[in-house]
Amino acid sequence: MILNSGPRSALGSLEAGFGIGLVVTIFLVAVSSVFGTDRPNIITILVDDMGYSDLGCTGSEIDTPNLDRLAEEGVLFANLYNTSRCCPSRASLLTGQYQWDAGIGHMDTKKSEYPEYQGYLNNKSATIAEVLSQNGYQTFMSGKWHVGSSERTMWPDYRGFQQFYGVPAGGGIYFYPSIYWERPVFWNGKEVFPDENWYSTDAFTDYAIDYIEQRRDKEKPFYMYIAYVAPHFPLMAKPEDIEKYKDVYKVGYDAIREARFEKQKPIGLVPDDLPASEPVYPDWESVEDKEQEALEMAVYAAMIDCLDQNIGRLMSCLESEGIADNTAVFFLSDNGACQTDYNKTPDIEVGGRESNVAYGIWNKVSNTPYRMRKAQCHEGGIITPMIVHWPNGLKTKSNRIRETGHINDLMPTCLDIAGATYPKSYKGIELDSLDGVSLLPLFKG
Repeated sequence: MILNSGPRSALGSLEAGFGIGLVVTIFLVAVSSVFGTDRPNIITILVDDMGYSDLGCTGSEIDTPNLDRLAEEGVLFANLYNTSRCCPSRASLLTGQYQWDAGIGHMDTKKSEYPEYQGYLNNKSATIAEVLSQNGYQTFMSGKWHVGSSERTMWPDYRGFQQFYGVPAGGGIYFYPSIYWERPVFWNGKEVFPDENWYSTDAFTDYAIDYIEQRRDKEKPFYMYIAYVAPHFPLMAKPEDIEKYKDVYKVGYDAIREARFEKQKPIGLVPDDLPASEPVYPDWESVEDKEQEALEMAVYAAMIDCLDQNIGRLMSCLESEGIADNTAVFFLSDNGACQTDYNKTPDIEVGGRESNVAYGIWNKVSNTPYRMRKAQCHEGGIITPMIVHWPNGLKTKSNRIRETGHINDLMPTCLDIAGATYPKSYKGIELDSLDGVSLLPLFKG
């Protein structure tokens, strides 16, 4: 068993206060005798701008032993479609709706008079957390919200999450504070001020683990949503993680891409007769600053390596608590790899808290074997592999599922696992019906 402990950042002082949404706890106490205590816990892990082939189990040279183990012991869903952008994908995941139906047809900063583009979750769509709270589940979120942040009533604790640690706005924050984006961090509605040891990937996991170990009622099931910022630009990683990959990418784009594609076929991720898309990057010998290009991808790889270390920490926590077998874990990305290509700090080495760089053309490698990238409706933008790990619920291991699904299928799948029913109304407002369908029959063969 591989459980990579990884470095932990200091939690600092955890505030004892509860957000407004925690009044739901009273409801849970009242209904605790109605629901059984053996229903599975559910954890959804969403990463940001990760390419299709960036995990070891999807073809990568990046060291991801913990996620690879989850795929080996569970299900690897090869063709889950997303919406190609951060906010719309999150809206679909959380509500089971297509993004327009949930009110976020574009980014949450692009507001419109049209309800489909209002820029925050509407009240005709209930979130997973809202429905599961009504069905005896405890709910917790850690990470990036990004589906409405301008008003306090748009935040997670107003949309069913009883406790929330993280960033209501978008990504871009790894070290604190971010010197390029305004990204305040909150714990149950109160702004907190992390110290210099804070790194978002570690911190989001710290609070998730603290919740599992210290804050939940261990007689009741929980739903947890962890939304990491990584590996979204800017490229920022810890020095020890970067060092591991400093020489790996000096062979260039084509060598890495070809190696990934050749690995994808024998592991059953793509059909044997699938051709790779045509390369759309320059010949490596024509690249002027090969050292810089290789380092950019090395930092990106380090960010994913750190993600995997934290998944290992999370799974270790579940196992030490004796609940790993009865916890359904979903892991996926909100869209394909990002096309953004810039270096706004050319005099600073890539990867530190003061650098502001994106990895650009390496997205063509990250999305192997598919074409194009985030924000486009080519396969490189709209397909994510999804890992499902649930020992008590999945009786087959190392299963590769090639049937198509959509990110809005996560909501009905979670309800199916929990034995919950989607309500016709919530808080007196009639709800739109779900667009997604449960994937549970596929997971069970």
